[in-house]
Amino acid sequence: MTHFFAYSKAAFGVFLLAALPACNEENKYEPPPATQVGVAQPVKRPVTRYLELTGNTVSLDKVELVARIPGFLREINYKDGSMAKKGDELFVIEPAPYEAKVQQSEADVVAAKAGAEYAEAEFQRQYTLSRTTQFGWQSKFYEAQKNRDETRAKLQKAQASLELAKIELGYTKVTAPFDGIVTAHLAAIGALVGGGSSPTPLATILRLDPIYVNATLSEQDVLRIISDPSGISTADLGKIPIELGLMDNTGYPHKGVIDYIAPQVDPSTGTLRVRGLFANPDYALLPGMFAHARVSPSQGPEQEALLVPEAALGSDQAGRYVLVVDNDNVIDKRSVTVGPADGELRVIEKGLAPEDRVIVTGLSRAVPGEKVRTETVASAAPSKRAEAVR
Repeated sequence: MTHFFAYSKAAFGVFLLAALPACNEENKYEPPPATQVGVAQPVKRPVTRYLELTGNTVSLDKVELVARIPGFLREINYKDGSMAKKGDELFVIEPAPYEAKVQQSEADVVAAKAGAEYAEAEFQRQYTLSRTTQFGWQSKFYEAQKNRDETRAKLQKAQASLELAKIELGYTKVTAPFDGIVTAHLAAIGALVGGGSSPTPLATILRLDPIYVNATLSEQDVLRIISDPSGISTADLGKIPIELGLMDNTGYPHKGVIDYIAPQVDPSTGTLRVRGLFANPDYALLPGMFAHARVSPSQGPEQEALLVPEAALGSDQAGRYVLVVDNDNVIDKRSVTVGPADGELRVIEKGLAPEDRVIVTGLSRAVPGEKVRTETVASAAPSKRAEAVR
């Protein structure tokens, strides 16, 4: 028993001696590997520096069709929303009362003409007799002259009344003033129209081909155009191309020209109105649509620019920025001034150099000030327009 306890003490001592060196070893922290991000240098190529605008589509012509005379609506000769040609009869107001007025006025003209002819003959007779020395014939001459002038005036009045009667008869047919689409009718057959103090609206006709797009330029963009020797001017109206896209369009599929530039900046908004004209044969553009457009402010050659992927750009209260990696592989936040879009890329006006390495992938893991591992990737494929330029 004594030998057993002695052996146990000896074994426990050997265990403690074996454990002591392990307790003296220091615990070392192994940092996690650096975040890996994809970087690319800005793309450098000639681009057209477009001005990006927003606006709305507006019909080229819009006319409210109204009943200009009182009467019962007798015919509606079109289908709501259909196309009408210039001169087509769209509405007919009961013409019978106005036809009767024309006939009455024609009879008045005939009577007035007969009276005028008789008065003219009597005047000529009295004029011949007045050539004698008898004083009594002179007074009859002046009376005949007065009657002649009065009957002439009556004839002119009757003729004017006839013209007015014919005009009112013409108003019984409401025709299309130009080729366009007619909206739904606002009065039913048999309704009394035109009887109030103002004309009764019947429908509206719109010309949709071509179609306008109204947009505005900021005062800053206006100054930029003015300072460019090859900038657009009113002398170039009808030649300056403008491109347009709708909310569901990719890019700017609709091509047109600028046909109007306002002669002054609106002081209340600080903007200048610009109007584009677009062919619209298939009616893809309808009045009132929101549209984004772009126009080149310079008619000169394209200029070299630096571009980065749109996805590489961030924004905060200070404005737009990109994350770049310096020579020590440390992330730096760089404020930039952006220009127009070019396909999937965005022009950078200020803030970047051609040799900068911009983070284009792994942005969600990139934190300014941290060191990262980098992998060079392609920034983006060039746009089709840029390929065409090359």
